[in-house]
Amino acid sequence: FSIIISIMKIKAIIFDFGFTLFYFDNPSVERYNECFKKGLLKSIETLKEKQVWSEHLSDESFIEKFFKKRNECFRESFKTKTEFSTSKIYHDVLESLDEVNLDDDTYEKLAEIYHSYEGKEWKPFPTTKETLDKLSKYEDLKLAVLSNHPNHKMVENSLKEYDLFSYFDVIVTSDEFGRRKPDPNIFLYTLDKLGLRDQTDSVIMCGDDYADIIGAQRANLQSVLVERKYKFPYERELNISNLRRIDNISEILNFIE
Repeated sequence: FSIIISIMKIKAIIFDFGFTLFYFDNPSVERYNECFKKGLLKSIETLKEKQVWSEHLSDESFIEKFFKKRNECFRESFKTKTEFSTSKIYHDVLESLDEVNLDDDTYEKLAEIYHSYEGKEWKPFPTTKETLDKLSKYEDLKLAVLSNHPNHKMVENSLKEYDLFSYFDVIVTSDEFGRRKPDPNIFLYTLDKLGLRDQTDSVIMCGDDYADIIGAQRANLQSVLVERKYKFPYERELNISNLRRIDNISEILNFIE
């Protein structure tokens, strides 16, 4: 495959969230799981406060069933690119345990609590805010976030925490859309929200992995790869000639100036 950045006017940049705009310090499976365990315990406290926690249900039983379901969903989403939202996992696990059915807002709140400790670990790169501020000065340039994440609120909350939310015209997650990158349809959905569905060659996707670049290619977008410092298990190599690569998010400015 060959990818070339066009010299035509760029009308939008779509950014991945993790390891593109934000970093997770010293990421590891253990650190992620530690955050999720804390979040799950906090969500159990919330269920008990709402008095929907049966006496016969132990914390250990719920934790075991939840993580088993989550891991099954993760493997399935990796294979099929279907997203399983965290709120849906809470719904299915509690239903399987014959617990009281809760309303959708409560399931969403439980999911937000579950990801809250993870959210505290995500921090913007030192040049993220400065870069977004410079990009915001370009007339008619739209900015979007497109993230593979099973909880939309985690991404939104992280952006708001660091006063970055207002820079973006559109924020799309796999939780919201139901499919994961590199499915081209989530890119096309993002373009629809930007009002640029018929101008794909004037849009850049900027991300750090295979799903970002290959998905952008399938949707006929331009692309720029952010060289991540960390390698993850099962990561797929990108064998693309002329793939534009940057080490720092601020370098994206080179492609519109």
